[in-house]
Amino acid sequence: MTQTFKVGLVQQPCGSEDKNVNLRASIEGMKQAASQGANLVLLPELHLGPYFCQTEDCSRFDLAESIPGPTTETLAALAKELGVVIVGSLFERRAPGLYHNTAVVLEKDGSLAGKYRKMHIPDDPGYYEKFYFTPGDLGFKPVTTSLGKLGVLVCWDQWYPEAARLMALAGADLLLYPTAIGWNPDDDAEEQQRQLDAWVTIQRSHAIANGLPVISCNRIGHEPDPSGQSKGILFWGNSFVAGPQGEILCQANEKEERVMVVEINRRRSEDVRRIWPYLRDRRIDEYGGLVKRYLD
Repeated sequence: MTQTFKVGLVQQPCGSEDKNVNLRASIEGMKQAASQGANLVLLPELHLGPYFCQTEDCSRFDLAESIPGPTTETLAALAKELGVVIVGSLFERRAPGLYHNTAVVLEKDGSLAGKYRKMHIPDDPGYYEKFYFTPGDLGFKPVTTSLGKLGVLVCWDQWYPEAARLMALAGADLLLYPTAIGWNPDDDAEEQQRQLDAWVTIQRSHAIANGLPVISCNRIGHEPDPSGQSKGILFWGNSFVAGPQGEILCQANEKEERVMVVEINRRRSEDVRRIWPYLRDRRIDEYGGLVKRYLD
């Protein structure tokens, strides 16, 4: 396990209905990241196709696949070829009628290091994920790799400090969020900016509160609503890496297809936690209320 390593993010459009088009873009991005020295590469949420959760459509279940399965085999072969750890995001078919939104971690030797099933499942206009995904049942457990313990979470999970904290308490060395989030085109510029600022701020706060780097990779591009009842989603990109004090190490904009590579120094988390010892000062004897839905 090395003290420093480089992480790559592949910010890409995923709107083609042809899975192979999106997969080729992901592969090209991963190869580019590896050529820039990346040891770990993160892809956006559900990067194989359009964000189908804008509507409830039973035919979309046909997109799901097993894990291991065809895509994990492709990612595994690429991980071995490039000598990198890959974090991908798939629509998992676990059993008939049982599906998950699942992130997979492929080790640099091509083996499946582990997976994480998305725990927090939204159900909001344009994001009807409860129709498709069963809540995860693997817990908030980091995946052990040659680069350290990866605290992999998925999109909606990024709004919950409990998820980040539990990953940190389980020994995660960094937090990774494959993401698919964007604007309603009907919202004005001020509202769109508030939403984007909130998204960046909440994740930077996870970095600060836990003394860990945060890597967040989002998709870009406009994807129409298949039902025609809305103007679709304008995915806002802005993939970024924050250090353990919340400092922005790199960030893309809302439009560009971009591969970013940045160095992570594991020692930074140790040093930051020594001067800001939040884990030491937690009052675990007084936090019982956190397991309640609401304190009436």
